[in-house]
Amino acid sequence: MASLNLTQVRGKNFVPAEFARTRPSWNRPSRVGFKVFASESQAEPDLSVTVNGLHMPNPFVIGSGPPGTNYTVMKRAFDEGWGAVIAKTVSLDAAKVINVTPRYARLRAEPNGSGKAKGQIIGWENIELISDRPLETMLKEFKQLKEEYPDRILIASIMEEYNKAAWEELIDRVEQTGIDAIEVNFSCPHGMPERKMGAAVGQDCALLEEVCGWVNAKATVPVWAKMTPNITDIALPARVALRSGCEGIAAINTIMSVMGINLDTLRPEPCVEGYSTPGGYSSKAVHPIALAKVMSIAKMMKSEFGDKDHSLSGIGGVETGGDAAEFILLGANTVQVCTGVMMHGYGIVKKLCSELKDFMKAHNFSSIEDFRGVSLQYFTTHTDLVRRQKEAIEQRKAVRKGLQSDKDWTGDGFVKETESMVSN
Repeated sequence: MASLNLTQVRGKNFVPAEFARTRPSWNRPSRVGFKVFASESQAEPDLSVTVNGLHMPNPFVIGSGPPGTNYTVMKRAFDEGWGAVIAKTVSLDAAKVINVTPRYARLRAEPNGSGKAKGQIIGWENIELISDRPLETMLKEFKQLKEEYPDRILIASIMEEYNKAAWEELIDRVEQTGIDAIEVNFSCPHGMPERKMGAAVGQDCALLEEVCGWVNAKATVPVWAKMTPNITDIALPARVALRSGCEGIAAINTIMSVMGINLDTLRPEPCVEGYSTPGGYSSKAVHPIALAKVMSIAKMMKSEFGDKDHSLSGIGGVETGGDAAEFILLGANTVQVCTGVMMHGYGIVKKLCSELKDFMKAHNFSSIEDFRGVSLQYFTTHTDLVRRQKEAIEQRKAVRKGLQSDKDWTGDGFVKETESMVSN
């Protein structure tokens, strides 16, 4: 906060010279020894980040999907204050992309006697494909956005078939619009796997290495590889992508799922003419899974790549500033939001920024880098947890909570015994 000034030139407290020369005659306390100091209130935290040379006003990024599907909505995102926008994934031939409706289904929490007819939405499934708009139309809108918002970050999401020439052509054409970076979709869990697109590449490290080689040999802007969670160890493809020249990793894309079966009709959801297909699961329910995947990638990046020249973008169930803080604490440079925008609108970014600043103030963090990756050090193996607790008990610094052994469980006290071993 600025120091208090008794006279502000050209401000609302400006005093004209003819009045400043005369002084009123009323009594007042002496000004001798009186000094005004700058306020000691905490400075506002700085949310800005620089990632792979790209400067963003905050770490919140529109994730690739419906919120970045055309000029109108991407412009809205910039106007609302998002740090960057990743457009919906494009390919050379949009004519092959045919979406169906309905293509979304929701999972709600039980109301728990709250009086609400329906519980909170905690899960969201989609069977939506990549952009079905002509590539030429999307490219024209990318160019228009960069002309109108030259200082804002626009990232093109791309996906192609297993064809080197097609990848090279697509990269060349999106770069000509002035986009700032490329996110490569190696992770869409549904649609066109037979053409070696999306997760079909991200799940095959040999194929991923080859395609990343094509992409990085051609691209002249930073490249992020978007990872699929539908794999045993997500650090493996992330490592391959980085070693093949990608500057960043984005994780996670949606989780393969079946939302549910309608118990009245016996048909799956979302239901299209009585039928469905497995789709991608997102929203709040995937957040813990996403945190684990991001943690795994971040630990690998820190140990093998030094975590300095590469970036990590966390994705999964972000609806609050606290959700975002968790990703950053695990090493993410930026945080993407897609389903959250579909549920709450583009204005949610203001809430996210405010809540993230509140978190930073509570811990006296002045910048994102002050706490990025801080929580990684607290993850270890179960064997090490046993050792640490044993040492703590022996040193009388802690008392082991809950049951000592599996033989101590009882039928009558099962719930209370479970609660005795919960940490939060």
